[in-house]
Amino acid sequence: MSASSTASVQDALDLIRRGTDEILKLDELEARLKLGRPLRIKAGFDPTAPDLHLGHTVLLNKMRQFQDLGHQVIFLIGDFTGMIGDPTGKNVTRKPLTREDVLANAQTYSDQVFKVLDRDKTEVRFNSEWFGRMSAADMIKLAGQHTVARMLERDDFAKRYAAQQSIAIHEFLYPLVQGYDSVALECDVELGGTDQKFNLLMGRGLQEHHGQPAQIVLTMPLLEGLDGVAKMSKSLGNYIGINEPAIDIVQKTMRIDNALMWRWIELLSFDIGPADARELRAQYDAMEGDDRQGAFATGIKLRLAEELAARFDGGDAARRAVLAWQNINASRGAGVDRDLLEAREIAVAVEGLRIAALLTAAGLTPSNSEANRKLKERAVRVDNELIEDPQRSFIAGFDGLLAVGKRVVRVRLLAG
Repeated sequence: MSASSTASVQDALDLIRRGTDEILKLDELEARLKLGRPLRIKAGFDPTAPDLHLGHTVLLNKMRQFQDLGHQVIFLIGDFTGMIGDPTGKNVTRKPLTREDVLANAQTYSDQVFKVLDRDKTEVRFNSEWFGRMSAADMIKLAGQHTVARMLERDDFAKRYAAQQSIAIHEFLYPLVQGYDSVALECDVELGGTDQKFNLLMGRGLQEHHGQPAQIVLTMPLLEGLDGVAKMSKSLGNYIGINEPAIDIVQKTMRIDNALMWRWIELLSFDIGPADARELRAQYDAMEGDDRQGAFATGIKLRLAEELAARFDGGDAARRAVLAWQNINASRGAGVDRDLLEAREIAVAVEGLRIAALLTAAGLTPSNSEANRKLKERAVRVDNELIEDPQRSFIAGFDGLLAVGKRVVRVRLLAG
């Protein structure tokens, strides 16, 4: 193997490893990458709810990276497994979905997934393709490839068994059915969340049983939701849906705390690469004072928020959403670097403009009389300084933040 091809394999491994929790087994992945053929990469999604959120895109982003490296990505819709119900992390038996529910949700998944994946490079499959053809005898044969004792090694099953909580027989089938998907698709790599490790390893074992090379297992962290604690979930209300309007994506992203920001960058951002993220984090850590760190973090979050909004709702909508957030939510300019705000340029005479006229020209008040009323209400600030004097004037060269209540704009005065 040439030095250039060795470097290219190493570059691929570096990209694949970014944000991953575990790769089983890394040496096998490296060996298959060196074969120089497109690998078959699979991730399965049970259509148990109609919409995808950012938590789902952690896997989708990694799949997109594999696509960009030239590999074949399989987006597997578990229309059969969805009717069983994944028992992972559950302390009670899940209510199975109807076939109608599964198909309706599956359609929305296939509509949304191409906001991340390249449509022309994605193979969309449904596991009912092979399970729909299986007979009862075939399913019994599949069930015979694993033991109850081994199933009870699984943490959630073990806890339910110890607590004398019921475990339905069909729940034992779920890992086997998911594992068999890898056999049917002859996968090289399967992706899943860290909570799916047992199921993913099942695929390795079943592939070996059927005489196939065992797939590499790649687990991704579970993305914390807006609260920074629990896994992102629609049921918890701590999610951002990828079908939400750009303004909602921006506003919700700006609510996350600074510690979670770095985690989201690692798992969700394409534009902020590893080296860039390390440099930004070093700058942040070197800053003294919560205000400086807060202003710096706000700029980074805006960058991340605009990237996410653009990915799911388009660049123009994302830019408008960022400007709207700046005007609506940057109350009194607190915690916002003024260089992040788009300046409104206003031409002024040599004597300048009094504050009331300036507020009106900037669009913060509809009239000078309303501006004077806001001054009396102590609702006006310039660069975070409370302004009450109606005679206060500003001349050409002024560049600062004007705020009336919670509305903020940046203004630059030019000689007229």
